[in-house]
Amino acid sequence: MQSSSTSSHNAIKNVVILGGGSAGWMTASALAKIFAEQRLQITLIESEAVGTVSVGEATIPQISIFNRLLGLDENDFVKYTKGTFKLGIEFTNWREKGHSYMHPFGSYGRNMDAIEFHHYWLKMFKRGQAPELENYSLLCTAAYEGRFSQPQAVKNSPLANIPYAYHFDATLYAMYLREFSEKRGVKRIEAKVKDVFTRSSDGFIDSLLLDDGQRIEGDLFIDCSGFKGLLIEQTLKTGFESYKHWLPCDRAVAMPCLATDKVYPFTRSTAQDAGWTWRIPLQHRIGNGYVYPSEFVNDDNAIEILRAQMESEAIAEPNQLRWETGRRKQAWNKNVVAIGLSAGFIEPLESTGLHLIQTTISRLMAFFPNKGFNHVDIDVFNQQTQLEIEQIRDFIILHYKLTSRDDSEFWRYVKNMSVPDGLTEKLSLYASNGRIFRKDNELFDETSWLAVMHGQGLIPESYHPIVDNLSDDELDYRLKHIEKVIKASVDTMPMQAEYIAKHCAAS
Repeated sequence: MQSSSTSSHNAIKNVVILGGGSAGWMTASALAKIFAEQRLQITLIESEAVGTVSVGEATIPQISIFNRLLGLDENDFVKYTKGTFKLGIEFTNWREKGHSYMHPFGSYGRNMDAIEFHHYWLKMFKRGQAPELENYSLLCTAAYEGRFSQPQAVKNSPLANIPYAYHFDATLYAMYLREFSEKRGVKRIEAKVKDVFTRSSDGFIDSLLLDDGQRIEGDLFIDCSGFKGLLIEQTLKTGFESYKHWLPCDRAVAMPCLATDKVYPFTRSTAQDAGWTWRIPLQHRIGNGYVYPSEFVNDDNAIEILRAQMESEAIAEPNQLRWETGRRKQAWNKNVVAIGLSAGFIEPLESTGLHLIQTTISRLMAFFPNKGFNHVDIDVFNQQTQLEIEQIRDFIILHYKLTSRDDSEFWRYVKNMSVPDGLTEKLSLYASNGRIFRKDNELFDETSWLAVMHGQGLIPESYHPIVDNLSDDELDYRLKHIEKVIKASVDTMPMQAEYIAKHCAAS
């Protein structure tokens, strides 16, 4: 058995985080919260001259888990970041021009006899005896009416389960977490890296030379340096696997505009002739952006297309971003863990950027090393990271593959492209009998796959046979009752603007 003194000698004592922004400060705040200051020295190096990729941020409900881990007060956090609430994402012009649907965070209807609700609805919908799926979603109905409420202690009511996320200013979120981290002992250094030194014995990173002359040593290095991957790629030559074949959008331009009175609690994604634009409503402004493929759209035209989508006066110059969709072949290589854009990037269609930061931090905590850096731990960490990002990749590909559009070269390409085998299997299962299976605790659950597959126009040939155990009259009664309960529940929810004004209005 290893003695406590030996274990202490072998323990990681110095963690160096290269890069700030959301990835850097989320990592720093989590480490500072979990590890006592006397056990772990955390140093974060960032330069305001470098800047961060920050264009406003839409999230998914899992962000609340991270905030609760830190013990953040929700109202204070929303005030500081000038945030709003988010119940889902609306997709406009994705199936075809003029068509819209919502991907809500909450479930549809109510399961019956251990069978998912959508099988019962599907039987009546195919007959023309039931309305669209969104009518059976509390969150869809509330989102379109502009309403928001936290979950309420109402027994056997859809109001008891209201999953939600946030829209907020990502720069302000990083500043909020910086303050949180520094109060807990994180040391911030304002500098740029001039050189990286590695150990000749094993290639591990030993220290960083900064442009102010400081040399910063560390046991574990966290690379949050963005797309360039200064440590994970430029130094360790880890390699990159591209997903460009399936996800050809490789650029974005972002530009905020003045806030309007349309503060709906959802993100909007509008498909263009190539790529798509986003609308993210905050308390003080609207975040706008256009994600596009450089093969089909040049940068000047992209700015023009974005301006044409904006509903009020621009309040900043265009911010242009470039990337290649894909992932590092290893998110953890030697004594470097890449978190955020340095680990890889999946376009922000389903707001997964911060979630991937969050889950990588959680995975690092589960596999937190000692100075021995066990290779089995690192291998499993990388396997889990690869699986997670591939599952998200396939869900994003789904939105493109299922389009009915053929009005441009871009949409014809994505409609006819080959897709990964796992996605092909999911589509085949649903197309035959409406079956949806979640694999390996993947991020997007059955409700999410249902929302997008149906929203994009995939109608199964049949439904689960147990549905026929209910008479048509009984099924019709139950569906109408669910619709009625949802409408009555939504009517009790305040408008989002009223909720924010009462609880978390930014100063």
